[in-house]
Amino acid sequence: MDYCGIKENTINKKVKGIAYHFETREDLRRFVTEEVLNSAETIEFLEISRERLSQLIKDGKLLPIKKMLKDSLFLKTDLEEKKKELETTRKKYQPFDTLDK
Repeated sequence: MDYCGIKENTINKKVKGIAYHFETREDLRRFVTEEVLNSAETIEFLEISRERLSQLIKDGKLLPIKKMLKDSLFLKTDLEEKKKELETTRKKYQPFDTLDK
């Protein structure tokens, strides 16, 4: 079967300049399940509030791969980079809070 000019046994996707190649639809499903997070998952992953997430998006410091009316989708690799940055900032500006963790 052919999906938008792509044969069923090979799925190619380009996100943020990175090309992904999936041999099967199952590979694509696995990738989305493991590597794409919605807003609620992102808030939990980054340990931030919904308001902080909205501010990061508004300021262009976190770019969703897809923005919908009430939700956004993010690549986990982008979030891992942002998490390191946030942890560094927390250590710098909240040094006493990190002693308990």
